[in-house]
This record gives sequence, structure tokens and C-alpha cells, in this order.
Amino acid sequence: MLARRKGATSELVASDAEALFAEFARTRDSKIRNRLVEMHQNLVRFLAGKFVNRGEPIEDLVQVGTIGLINAIDRFDPERGTKFSTYATPTIVGEIRRHFRDKAWSLKVPRRLQELNLAANKAAEQLSQKLGRYPTIQEIAKQVDASEEETLEAIELGNAYDTVSLDTKLAYEGESAPLILSEFVGEQDCSLENLEKYGDLNQAMECLEQRERSIIYLRFFKDMSQTEVANKLNISQMHVSRLQQKALKRLKELLSE
Repeated sequence: MLARRKGATSELVASDAEALFAEFARTRDSKIRNRLVEMHQNLVRFLAGKFVNRGEPIEDLVQVGTIGLINAIDRFDPERGTKFSTYATPTIVGEIRRHFRDKAWSLKVPRRLQELNLAANKAAEQLSQKLGRYPTIQEIAKQVDASEEETLEAIELGNAYDTVSLDTKLAYEGESAPLILSEFVGEQDCSLENLEKYGDLNQAMECLEQRERSIIYLRFFKDMSQTEVANKLNISQMHVSRLQQKALKRLKELLSE
């Protein structure tokens, strides 16, 4: 008796869903869509449950799966005679899988480039077997039907899939205490210490006479010889030498103040 009652209930729910899908296809009413979403939450929860062992909270997976459910409802055509659960399952599961794929990347990368990265890696593997060598960017781009620039960008962004912390300990044989990666990566930019000096030099240059300033600029910023400077300023090389010495002496005085 109980089994009959459950079967009748299921048939009634299915009948209600069919009527709602037909109505939604005709009106695109958001209230009907919301009702259909509520009616199929068990399907979403069932499919999300297949991914609970991957470290994500079930409620987060249900939320992601619901996005796939809404997309399936919007695209579903009841007149084709396909059962909605059969139609919606790949869409819901695909959305959940994309969620894990997006989260797997250590840095935020546009989904378009993520997908192109996967396609380019697959194409590179196939072409390597076919050609007997690693393919060129042009060959990979042609295979995935993308521009060379986009393909190269997608391949380079593959490095963002997994990153290594600067605090990662590096074990070396014979080392009593392990070193960390940050001790080997990067160094202090000495040029940063010279920024203030460059500013002072620029102000000191403004205090020179026009010809002296030109000589200093051409000699030490444009790396021109005294002969080249003399020709450019239409003066003798000896005159350039005297003016250069005078200008340098004046700059030292100004910078020491």
C-alpha cells in the first residue's frame, strides 16, 4: 500500500514538472523557473554528493550545481520528449567539475585561457607523437584554432596552476638546518638606493650653464666621446674637456652640500 502511494506521488510530481516546463517554455516566467529549481534540488544534492570527498563543503557544491540546474532549465525543450533529469545531469556535473578546475589554479586565470591551456597541452602531446618532435607555437595554435599570441599566453599561464611558497624548505645533503626558497629567490635592487641620488643630481644639473649641462648630458647619458660632443656643439675638443671638468667640479660641490 505504501509503495503504491509513493509511486502515485512520484507520478504526480513528474506530471506537475512536465506541466511547469511546458508553461515555462511558453512564458519564461521567473517564478515558474524558481519552482522548477526547488523541485529538482534533490537531483543537484545527489550529484554534488558524488564530489564530497574532494575537500569542498557539500553546500558549496550544491550552490555551484544549482547554477548548472538553472542553465539546464533555461535550455530544456520539453517537446523533444527527453527526460529532464537525463538532460540536466551533464550540465550540473559539468558546472561542478569546472568549479574544481577553477579552484585548482593557484592564481586567478580567465576560464577561456584555462580551457585553451588544456587544449594546447593536449594538442602538443598529440603533435609530438605525430611529428616526432615538440611542435612549434604556430602548429599548436593551428591545431586548437586560436591565434599564436593567445596560444602562447595560455601555455605560459599554465605556470599559474601550481605555485610554491617562498617559505618552502629545501633539503640539501649535509645541511644541518634546511634552507628556505626565499633565500635563493630575488635580491635587493641596489638601483632603488640610487633613486634619491638621481633626484639630487637632476637638481644639481639645473644649476649648470646651458653648454655645461649639454656636455654632461651628451658625455655621460648619451655615451658620446669628447670629439663627437665637440662636433655636435661646434666647439673644439679641448674646450669640451675644460667645460666638462668645470661642470663636474661644480656638480661635486652641489651634491656635497
